Amino acid sequence: MNASQDRLGPADYSATPRFAGPPTFGLLPRLDEVQAARPGAPIEVKILGVPFDSGVSYRPGARFGPAHIRQSSKLLRPYNQATGAAPFAAQQVADCGDLGVNPFDIDEAIAAVQANADELRADGAKLLTLGGDHTLALPNLRSVHRSHGKIAVLHLDAHLDTWDTYMGAPYTHGTPFRRASEEGLLDLARCMHIGIRGPVYGAEDLTDDEVLGFQIIRADEYEFTSVAAIVEQMRRRLGNAPVYLSVDIDVLDPAAAPGTGTPEAGGLTSRELLNTIRGLQGLNLVGAEIVEVAPAYDHAEITGIAAAHVGYEILSLWANRESAPSGPAGAFLTAD
Repeated sequence: MNASQDRLGPADYSATPRFAGPPTFGLLPRLDEVQAARPGAPIEVKILGVPFDSGVSYRPGARFGPAHIRQSSKLLRPYNQATGAAPFAAQQVADCGDLGVNPFDIDEAIAAVQANADELRADGAKLLTLGGDHTLALPNLRSVHRSHGKIAVLHLDAHLDTWDTYMGAPYTHGTPFRRASEEGLLDLARCMHIGIRGPVYGAEDLTDDEVLGFQIIRADEYEFTSVAAIVEQMRRRLGNAPVYLSVDIDVLDPAAAPGTGTPEAGGLTSRELLNTIRGLQGLNLVGAEIVEVAPAYDHAEITGIAAAHVGYEILSLWANRESAPSGPAGAFLTAD
């Protein structure tokens, strides 16, 4: 039996109806199931839910995001026709369930998320976090910085999330990247926001953001140029640095992702978002998160399905980490 056959994959689609399958991401096995069936074997990718939203500034509800993303991922299939990846066969992926953290103490919650991320990544596994609100970016960046040094953040979002405080509070979903920059976690020449739009508090928000190390590609730029051109600019900026991908689902237009806490008109389409993520193929992606899915405002699983497909594309990047996509998505990638 070869390595790919020996891996535990999703539930048997031919034997189990998707809607009756296990409540894991993409019907994947749980961490304990993999450890029992393959003791000592490597687990290349771990998926962790963090149902935490005590850092939100507007509509709450992202604490229910991990379960909603998993529910919406049941229809994912094992072969990615756009990139030629088989994300469940090429690597062992396990769902680690949810990390319950203190909803009344943000400092304690941040410490718990970092400690858990350190533990899950200690064996070299890549970690995909399902949020939860964007406060989670800070402990996740602290964790990857311990292993990889200064990090290039690729931040897909409607908002900068580099504000200083909200009502005097330094740790919120709108401040993680300022704190990360102040703590020296970031490669100031390599970080980038994509999808930014909507009003800000003042012009100084933009100048402060630049000092903190970020370059901006606004959502409107997708209207006046191509996804391929944006991918080329993105790849030049990120270079060969270790990259952390942070996807706030409100990078999408509210028509494509109504289930989020701070929606902004004029966002990306799901096709634009997925192709932007595919453009990371071959870069040094060391970790990723999907945050701000708030199912109370969703309908027909529109937002959950988009988030699930984002997660699938991230897993596909790791499955194809040593090669360029062989499917249609490879056509727009520019050689480094």
